[in-house]
Amino acid sequence: MSHAIIAPPEAVFTVGDVARDADVAPSAVRFYEKTSVITARRNSGNQRRFDASAACRIKVAKLAQRVGLTVREIADLFADLPPNPGPQEWGRIATELIAESERRTAELRTCLTELQSGGKLCESIDRIP
Repeated sequence: MSHAIIAPPEAVFTVGDVARDADVAPSAVRFYEKTSVITARRNSGNQRRFDASAACRIKVAKLAQRVGLTVREIADLFADLPPNPGPQEWGRIATELIAESERRTAELRTCLTELQSGGKLCESIDRIP
């Protein structure tokens, strides 16, 4: 069962709130913040507070990692997103992830073809892009 947090974009959420909504450990939330995938503000008690998009960003980041993107590449991909991305902004991210997935899939197919070529493995590896 999802524990989705529904709140206005200006609302602030704790590490635990974001972790529950993104289905990750609190340490993962801190990791994604440290690597600039998400951004936290600090309250007067110096505790991290996140906007409503943080959990979604983590979910998309996890998907992007499955595609093969590094956390640095994901942070770069998210760098131009506004604080509360809408469907158009997320659509742009989806388009970029699809294109990258297709490019990486084509590259893997080339590698498989080389491996299945029947030649010596070391000779095949030297030719793989």
